[in-house]
Amino acid sequence: MYEQIKELILNYVEVDPDAVTPDSKFIEDLGFNSFDFMSMLGELEDTLGVTVDENEIAGLSTVQDAVDYLEKLKNA
Repeated sequence: MYEQIKELILNYVEVDPDAVTPDSKFIEDLGFNSFDFMSMLGELEDTLGVTVDENEIAGLSTVQDAVDYLEKLKNA
């Protein structure tokens, strides 16, 4: 799941692939804005066949947060 999310991140922001780590923060480290973040999550929803809860995604600040959340949804 991490590699899938990392690949998608690289489609949305121009950063060195090595800069994307589990501890990377979407806004502070990777330069996401809220629109890009929501667009990426929408694409992940389609790809993974899950539905994200907009109230819960506010707490996703790092790549690992997103991986954990999406794995939880996928396994539910």
